[in-house]
Amino acid sequence: MNAPYKYTRLSKDDAALLLVDHQAGLISLVQDFSPGEFKNNVLAIAACGKYFNLPTILTTSFENGPNGPLVPELKEMFPDAPYIARPGNINAWDNEEFVAAVKKTGRRQLIIAGVVTEVCVAFPALSAVEEGYEVFVITDASGTFNEVTRHTAWLRMQAAGVQLMNWFGMACELHRDWRNDIEGLGRLFSNHIPNYRNLMTSYFALMGTK
Repeated sequence: MNAPYKYTRLSKDDAALLLVDHQAGLISLVQDFSPGEFKNNVLAIAACGKYFNLPTILTTSFENGPNGPLVPELKEMFPDAPYIARPGNINAWDNEEFVAAVKKTGRRQLIIAGVVTEVCVAFPALSAVEEGYEVFVITDASGTFNEVTRHTAWLRMQAAGVQLMNWFGMACELHRDWRNDIEGLGRLFSNHIPNYRNLMTSYFALMGTK
């Protein structure tokens, strides 16, 4: 008899955000989202990390080569975050400095997004699961060559117990209750979901604020 399902929720007190290889060169490989849509999603997950005050780790792979530098907006958003420029490790989990930074957070839930999905995301996600972490991959802030490679990566990670979410679902699960803060999260959503701005405009009108 199968054990009953346990709904494990993301907790802002136990989650860390790992942004892996969102590099100028690698992002040009992303074809499963339009360029504007993908960059918006990446900046949205970063904004969520900042809003929920999640320990955040930035890492790049071989940035002096064709992979290119980290997207500058991420470095600007997290100027004090650990920044691991891996000299060559394809799997970030193979880099001792990166793993040490993850362990230093003291968090057991890891939220991961990166480029490309089947390598830079899947490899550290699978490695972290093997180490006993709960891993949540943000699908719309991770990109790759096409939908075939994306779904192959998703299936591989799911089989290992990785949970797949989008950035909006992640934010809502971390927030738990609108009464915690309506305006702050609402503004974050409206900054990255154009149609959500209409909802917030209606709310602010009802509240008599701008």
